[in-house]
Amino acid sequence: MSQTIEGIAASAGIAIAKAFRLDSPDLAVEKRFVDDPQAEIDRLTAAIDSARTELEQIKAHTEQEMGKDKAAIFDAHLLVLADPELIDAVKGKISTERVNAEFALHDVAHMFIGMFEQMDNDYMRERAADIRDVTQRVLGHLLGVTIPNPSLINEEVVIIAHDLTPSDTAQLNRRYVKGFATDIGGRTSHSAIMARSLEIPAVVGTKGATEKIENGITVIVDGFEGRVIIDPSPEQLQIYEQKWQDYLRQKAAWAKLVNQPTLTADGHQVELAANIGTPDDLSSVLDNGAEGIGLYRTEFLYMGRDQLPTEEEQFEAYKTVLEKMKDKPVVVRTLDIGGDKELPYLDLPQELNPFLGFRAIRLCLHQQDLFRTQLRALLRASIYGNLKIMFPMIATLEEYRQAKAILEEEKHKLVEAGEQVAGNIEVGIMVEVPSTAVLADRFAQEVDFFSIGTNDLIQYTLAADRMNEQVSYLYQPFHPALLRLIHNVIQAAHQQGKWVGMCGEMAGDPLAIPILLGLGLDEFSMSATSILPARNQISQLSKSQVENMIEQVLNMNTTEEVVSYVKDKFKIS
Repeated sequence: MSQTIEGIAASAGIAIAKAFRLDSPDLAVEKRFVDDPQAEIDRLTAAIDSARTELEQIKAHTEQEMGKDKAAIFDAHLLVLADPELIDAVKGKISTERVNAEFALHDVAHMFIGMFEQMDNDYMRERAADIRDVTQRVLGHLLGVTIPNPSLINEEVVIIAHDLTPSDTAQLNRRYVKGFATDIGGRTSHSAIMARSLEIPAVVGTKGATEKIENGITVIVDGFEGRVIIDPSPEQLQIYEQKWQDYLRQKAAWAKLVNQPTLTADGHQVELAANIGTPDDLSSVLDNGAEGIGLYRTEFLYMGRDQLPTEEEQFEAYKTVLEKMKDKPVVVRTLDIGGDKELPYLDLPQELNPFLGFRAIRLCLHQQDLFRTQLRALLRASIYGNLKIMFPMIATLEEYRQAKAILEEEKHKLVEAGEQVAGNIEVGIMVEVPSTAVLADRFAQEVDFFSIGTNDLIQYTLAADRMNEQVSYLYQPFHPALLRLIHNVIQAAHQQGKWVGMCGEMAGDPLAIPILLGLGLDEFSMSATSILPARNQISQLSKSQVENMIEQVLNMNTTEEVVSYVKDKFKIS
């Protein structure tokens, strides 16, 4: 009899195949006292060397299959193997307590893992996952236990696991692994990000897939809805096979829109842009026909390393993106670090409320050497394409003016030094703080454009930490208060002849698109894979029709009223 378990939709698609349980190896360790601690340290060193060789091979494979940015995960793993705080502590424990290498490694690593897991942001908790992954690999060598190698799978399967480490995911063979489901994880976990890169359907956070799914039983992974169906009935198999075929046909139809402008049924044109983190994301951006980059998250240049990127490193990254996008606009957001995104090497103070704290433009205006380096790299790269610069987390006009003044100072210095700088760089701000949205008419007199960052604007408008599960019900993109703020921003910008984009998750939401179009949004920036479905949807909407409903939507009282009305009016399921 079939059974359905719910999880988090991590990667779109439908997978139907036999379950292949990727069970964790038995790495239980016993404490033993040893007569020769140096021999144990030598064993540890040999195991680390073997693990390093494996990781370098996995990194090379990942770089070939998924690009340099995904392979950079293994740079972090290699750093763990070379981390003196961890390795010297293990050797010290072996020497002073005269215990075996396995026990010392397990004990010390778990102390570090526990410390990182207690931290209150996702980035640092991912470091715990890195240490666990690396420790298991070294322990495998010490214990003579073979770590499962998913690359050896040679039949069509759906992988079922408690969790997939980055190295597990990097070794998945797309020919045979049709999808996966895990007990734990979220949409931002390494395994979820890599599944989307590999276009493998995935459901994570099922809280019990491994308890309920036996090896060899047929399962369906629905990466659209976040659902896993165990031992499906013939009727369910037929429904999901049909759903998959419908999706493939739809994708083929969308492909015809790649090089088409984005027009409504009555001829109104808007721009569909893509959000990227690194130059490696560009192939998907171009394949999906993005009309520009609406958000280049430059913080990824700073993460997964142990020191700041140099001006030259940044210049090369920005130049690459601008050249590949040719004359298409590229909106680069200056460093947005802090909050839930930390750079350990900056050694920033811990804060009780980091989302309201020392982050983004606040950090850049305080540590101007860091900010000026990035601005110089951007200005030097500006001659290679259509660059627009955007400051994040602007809450006051003074912050914008100060940031703009620093930009102008660096531009003047470069020109004085004989460097070429483009003369038409637009400078805008992210609107993600209610004070900025309310004062949009004043900001619009000074900026060249706005880009609305809905992820933060929602949490600040409704005073609900989006990382806190207990108040997640208040994360409401369709709340009338938020829609009124967006309306205010767009109206204020248009009155000054300025354009408005949106680069939050909301821009690619099929339910939000009719509303945003009706409000007059000029540019929608989203994940690259959402562009063609969005272009298709917009082509079937009439600008006059969506404009006519806006007054009614803005006067609704609750999210539920808005959602129900839009679903019914546009027949969106």
